[in-house]
Amino acid sequence: MLPFGSIFKISLKVVSDPARSLTVPTSLRTSRVMDAPTSDPFVAPQDDSTADAIAAIGDELGMFDDWMGRYEYIIELGRGLPPFPPDWADDAHRVPGCQSQVWLESQMKEGRLQLAGASDAAIVSGLVALLLRVYSGRTPAEILATDPAFLKELGLLEALSTNRGNGIASMAKAIRRAAAAATGEAEAEA
Repeated sequence: MLPFGSIFKISLKVVSDPARSLTVPTSLRTSRVMDAPTSDPFVAPQDDSTADAIAAIGDELGMFDDWMGRYEYIIELGRGLPPFPPDWADDAHRVPGCQSQVWLESQMKEGRLQLAGASDAAIVSGLVALLLRVYSGRTPAEILATDPAFLKELGLLEALSTNRGNGIASMAKAIRRAAAAATGEAEAEA
């Protein structure tokens, strides 16, 4: 498991041409997708805002020369997700429209929507980690104000297969629906 909240060196082996292999040592900030104890499945925000999270993700992805390196990095982010409770890996938590199985859970805590997620596919787990880094631990209003167009701006939608691109869009929609529902719940309680 990756150390959360730390700076560490990684060396990725990028092989786009089997005849040549390039080792790229890079200092990267880990995803730090959570700062809470590992028993907490919800991802705590590491950036001050959704805009800061998107900018940091863009900077991190920009450190790689090609998509092979970016894919490896995204996969590592997924490996850093907090453990997802097996009881939640059911149809009630499943995100429709994803090629792989993806499960999300949300809960309101202190006015913020906490999100947990998992997938059965390595690259999709990384995409879950990216989305949760942006959206988890934010107010419903901030989530709803952050258009998932950043996925296209970062080049993610174009770099993924059509099915994977549709899947990440479905995940973003599910998160925004949860935020809208939480806003309705908050208004109903007031």
